[in-house]
Amino acid sequence: MRKVGLGAIIASLALVLVLSGCGAKNKAAGNKDAAEPVKVYRFASDGTYPPMENMDKDKLVGFDIDFLAAVMEEAGLEYEVKNLGWDALLESVKQGKEYDAGISSITISDDRKKTYDFTIPYFESTNMILTKEGSDIKSAADLKGKKVAVQGATTGDKLMTGIMGEGNKNLKRFESNALALLELSSNGVDAVVADIAIVNEYVKNNPGKKFVGILDRTNFESEYYGIAFPKGSELKELLDPAIKTVLESDTYKEIYAKWIGGEPDMTTLLKSE
Repeated sequence: MRKVGLGAIIASLALVLVLSGCGAKNKAAGNKDAAEPVKVYRFASDGTYPPMENMDKDKLVGFDIDFLAAVMEEAGLEYEVKNLGWDALLESVKQGKEYDAGISSITISDDRKKTYDFTIPYFESTNMILTKEGSDIKSAADLKGKKVAVQGATTGDKLMTGIMGEGNKNLKRFESNALALLELSSNGVDAVVADIAIVNEYVKNNPGKKFVGILDRTNFESEYYGIAFPKGSELKELLDPAIKTVLESDTYKEIYAKWIGGEPDMTTLLKSE
């Protein structure tokens, strides 16, 4: 048997260490490749609600869309948002299969809380009456006996059902506010009831149509928008802190000024959690 010299032993040990290091590196690389993909949360919206959300060609834009981007960046989460339409949005979020949440000027209400979980409020709104200049309509009480258009399944629909009565044929429900506004333009109704941001935006963009917006805080109280989730969603816990941070930041004021105009009144909004 030949004796093995000290140099050969050292060389052999060095080779073992090199090979061990290569194996560890390959194992780490394998773990990286096998890592779970980043979760992409899917949001549903209704792109017929300017300035809150609407379609610019094939892209969703608006207050809610910019706000969502700021919140998801703050939370460090990946997401995508798709235009589904109002009824499909509500149903898809309720099921919680294909979509994780909905954002589309969704008013937080006791009725909806039975079906959905909501984030803390992120926008204060109220309903408003849109009618033609010279109309004898001055308040919500004057809408009794008139023909009124609303978007179905909205708080405007609920308010006007309460004022005009269940089953009143003069209360016309449409799939979107755009269709309700079109009905007013074509003299099919005397007024439209919708969120203040939508009414003000329509008046601003259609000066030649001689429309006027009427604010009636006696009959139309403040309401608050929230992001809606299926019951028990993990997203509420993840997004609430991010929303609070965005609300208290200059970013929120910039988004508000861009889409709504002016400065937001945060007095009641920040206390409405």
